[in-house]
Amino acid sequence: MSYRAPTEDIRFVLNELADLENVLALPGFEDVSSDLVDAVLDENAKFVEQAIAPLNQSGDTSPAKWSDGSVSTSPGFKKAFSEFAAGGWQGLQHEQEWGGQGLPKLIGAAVSENMNAANLAFSLCPLLTDGVIEALTAVGTHDQQSRFIPPMLEGRWTGTMNLTEPQAGSDLAQVATRAVKQGDGSYRLSGQKIFITYGEHDMAENIVHLVLARTPDAPRGVKGISLFIVPKFLVGEDGTLGPRNDVWCASLEHKLGIHGSPTAVLLYGSGKGDVGEGAVGYLVGEENRGLEYMFIMMNAARYAVGIQGIAVSERALQHAVAYAHERVQGQALEGSAGPVAISNHPDVQRMLLNMRALTEGGRALAYVAAAACDTARRHTDPAARARSKAVYEYLVPVVKGFSTESSLEVTSLGVQVHGGMGFIEETGAAQYYRDARILPIYEGTTAIQANDFVGRKILRDGGAVAKVLSAEMRALVVQLQQESDKAGRDADGLDLIARRLGAGIEAYDKATSFILANAQSSLRAVFLGSVPYLMLAGTVHAGWQLARAALVCSQKAHADEAAAFYTTKLATSVFYAAHILPRVESLSVSVLEGIVASRYANEAGGK
Repeated sequence: MSYRAPTEDIRFVLNELADLENVLALPGFEDVSSDLVDAVLDENAKFVEQAIAPLNQSGDTSPAKWSDGSVSTSPGFKKAFSEFAAGGWQGLQHEQEWGGQGLPKLIGAAVSENMNAANLAFSLCPLLTDGVIEALTAVGTHDQQSRFIPPMLEGRWTGTMNLTEPQAGSDLAQVATRAVKQGDGSYRLSGQKIFITYGEHDMAENIVHLVLARTPDAPRGVKGISLFIVPKFLVGEDGTLGPRNDVWCASLEHKLGIHGSPTAVLLYGSGKGDVGEGAVGYLVGEENRGLEYMFIMMNAARYAVGIQGIAVSERALQHAVAYAHERVQGQALEGSAGPVAISNHPDVQRMLLNMRALTEGGRALAYVAAAACDTARRHTDPAARARSKAVYEYLVPVVKGFSTESSLEVTSLGVQVHGGMGFIEETGAAQYYRDARILPIYEGTTAIQANDFVGRKILRDGGAVAKVLSAEMRALVVQLQQESDKAGRDADGLDLIARRLGAGIEAYDKATSFILANAQSSLRAVFLGSVPYLMLAGTVHAGWQLARAALVCSQKAHADEAAAFYTTKLATSVFYAAHILPRVESLSVSVLEGIVASRYANEAGGK
């Protein structure tokens, strides 16, 4: 089944929910018109549909191959990446100073979604490169920026993030890779890194690794971690490639999904390069501040993985909708002359609407977060920048956690819509399910996002952002109630949304208050409920955005040439309110009953 970029819904969200007009009015975007945005979206859709999407299933069945330290990517990937580079897609949202196009993150989010929906495994390479560019732009020296960023923006080089080690996992305090300073100011690194996405491949001239390591006299724990640039090939002052560095791909991991993405085990200091023993690296910023710097890249990657969750959900949704309209089986519930397409059966409609609602709710939430990021970076008013920064940082773990967990539900429902055929690999539905399973794990598991959300986003500021957003949501409920009084045929739908969103906000506020009230006395109870609280927040905030969409659609559904789109969007919003928002109340109970539950959970331990 071919992929089609959902440009109609993307444009709706950009204009009606994420306030594209005001984003384009920010300083630095003077040359970015709405016409240019439309052209970018159209060209991106054409590119991913024609060049990237056709490689999705073949990348799954013919994965990357390792041979004596070298990696050959899936057939077609190298050519597609060359086209990706030639199109300037890597530099879309990066600074013009180094050769980027300087478009808003909001537009980058839409383009990234389409890329990942077309081919998740392929798109992981640009995703990690984006993170390296962002980190070096923020904390690299001028020489590091001028030497390493332009070739990555051009797509000639790619980037990776090297955190995990066999003994460390997510506990970066256990990182053991060593970095010894040399007389010329460089460092020699030795150690092993695992799970390195596109750590070795044949699509680019060079690979720029950002590596966490320790100097010999570094403090123990996370306070002793430094960050280093370690290129696959050393780079001269004029940008020419030099000798092969002592970085060696020992093997590729065999994975449940994303088979087309080579996940490498990298050895630093194995003596297999042309520079002697020890990989040559260059310190980024100051020693012992590496984790702080790496968080720049990690936060960018976490948001991007949230976009991946939305993307694979969209792909699974399109696949399931096409099958449901083609598959003829069973009589209509009201009776029919013969078998009907399964899309006529109520429970299939429920599954498809569930998939659509979670996908479109996640998209709206993620794009609104991207707009907040653009505002935080460029608004002329410092207070407005500070408010938007706080909102964006609050939403990053929500976007990552909610959208990736939702992708598991959406892709699983996609298999279910296909029935027994969904369990057969040839239909393609199972690939989305397998590919999605990594998303709640990498770049920080859902629990890590939830702990960050509770610890840094709620407790640190006393729930200030949560309270502001709650007030905004409550104001929307009033709008919905007022509109329902005059909405005619859609009055019952808007009333339902208002009631369910209001109940969701109440549950959200109660859970927030519990966390704030019990963090000092019952910390274990608070964190036992951190994942339910994160999912609660995501469910409410996505419902909030779909409720905003419903207001727009109720006004346009019966008087616009695109009435079919608005009618479907309104129906999706009503379904979300009726079938998904009620989950918030049970999630809230899981948080509120945490004190007693945590005692029993602790006594049970891992038994």
